[in-house]
Amino acid sequence: MMKSKKNRCVLGFCALCGSLWILAGGIRAGLTVEAAGIGRNIHTAIPSVGVGEILDSTQKSDEYKQAAEEAIEERKQMYGFEHLGIANVNTYLNVRKTPDEKGELVGKMPKYAGCDVLEVEGDWVKIKSGKVTGYVKGEFLLQGSHARALADEKAADMAVCNSGGLRVREEPNTDSAIITLVAEGEELEVVEVLDGWVKIMLDNEEAYVSAVYVDIAKKLDKAVGMTELKYGQGVSDVRVDLVNYAKQFLGNPYVWGGTSLTKGVDCSGYTMQIYKKYGISLPHYSVSQSRMGKSVKLSEAKPGDLVFYAKNGTVNHVGIYIGNGQVIHASSPRTGIKISNVNYRSLHSVRRFID
Repeated sequence: MMKSKKNRCVLGFCALCGSLWILAGGIRAGLTVEAAGIGRNIHTAIPSVGVGEILDSTQKSDEYKQAAEEAIEERKQMYGFEHLGIANVNTYLNVRKTPDEKGELVGKMPKYAGCDVLEVEGDWVKIKSGKVTGYVKGEFLLQGSHARALADEKAADMAVCNSGGLRVREEPNTDSAIITLVAEGEELEVVEVLDGWVKIMLDNEEAYVSAVYVDIAKKLDKAVGMTELKYGQGVSDVRVDLVNYAKQFLGNPYVWGGTSLTKGVDCSGYTMQIYKKYGISLPHYSVSQSRMGKSVKLSEAKPGDLVFYAKNGTVNHVGIYIGNGQVIHASSPRTGIKISNVNYRSLHSVRRFID
């Protein structure tokens, strides 16, 4: 600590507990406000005051409090979380129903996913991320300035579709071929913002959307729920088991041409390896997989069916339908194996391999 001049003091405000503090001796410096894990620097010199002036400093403390509240709101608007926490793991961080390693698994936070910190209970932290609320091990969750720094580094620019049926094109012009349509509210990873266009990643391929129909914002991933799916009548045990097995590899890496469920797979490598466990042999090529099995309508899809997507009419991506309008797939090098809405892009076909 710096030495201070005699008979002076500084009045400060703690945004965490709401109390005032006095630093005897006085010092002119910038104040860092830490508000429930959210902070920023206030680059305004704090004048030294005499002891007799402290009781008249309510206005100054109110200014500090207001700055703290503004910092919280700024962070919330930027990342969507008020009391930010970041999953500091290589794949996924388990979220449990109770603060115990044997507690029921209720969700998983992807690598660098964000959450709101609700409370700390010993080595465990209660969090809320997306629709998931539960407990994570504190040693794997960054908070405070460390979380903010990592969020600033890792948050991805996402193009959020503000209009239904957004056309995704091969090139940044309206004469270019339409690859697919994207539903309102879907998020697309931004590669580059151009004049009137946005270059995005559509799974593992670059494409373009009109800047008019998207809102660009920094986004952190959120937790994926692990609640038991209600499949409905006519769903066999093998389908339930296949989906649960497929979800075990959430967050594992995407590798072009890969066939390892732990070290890296591409989309068709993932479906090939999942089906292999259940005695069904598939080629390592999404086009070939799309010509096998039995064609069914999406409205008739059951968990375990394969869902295919195309570019210019040619299949180039595949995932596994898991029920409730969702698909699990090896998407891209940034996201790895993830869960998406089944209509996150235009559907090509659904194929059935299990009776």
